[in-house]
Amino acid sequence: MSATEPRLSHLAPTGEAAMVDVGGKAETVREAIARGRVVMAPQTLALALSGNAKKGDVFAVARIAGIMAAKRTHELIPLCHQLNLTKAAVEIEADPALPGLLVTARARTRGQTGVEMEALTAVSIACLTIYDMLKAVDRGMRVEAVELVEKSGGRSGAWRRSEAE
Repeated sequence: MSATEPRLSHLAPTGEAAMVDVGGKAETVREAIARGRVVMAPQTLALALSGNAKKGDVFAVARIAGIMAAKRTHELIPLCHQLNLTKAAVEIEADPALPGLLVTARARTRGQTGVEMEALTAVSIACLTIYDMLKAVDRGMRVEAVELVEKSGGRSGAWRRSEAE
């Protein structure tokens, strides 16, 4: 790497992967919101809404799975810091026009690094849990559009996805 190239934060000077040292960063309240969706056949959505899926309450299980995933993100994504989350929440709502389920995850901490990966991991695992619980009746389901919607806190400040993106 030359002196004019920017130093990549997750690479040691010798080029191998390294965890970023956040020790010099200010401790602030940091929050991130992510979303995703599971597209399915209308009859699969009706089954999920009925609460009669063979594997149980799709909504309750997916919420818990997403929250657990947010808490364990550091074990799943290499070089992520272990964070003391002050909030991890997953909301799931039906969208008959899709048809499918819209999943939103929120993660919050007071610390020196952001929680974007925790929110994205939570929404991803919640969507995958929905897929797993309903795959026996709908092999054509799709997990789509997992994305960061909003983040706040830290040196880079607030960011929100525009509707045009």
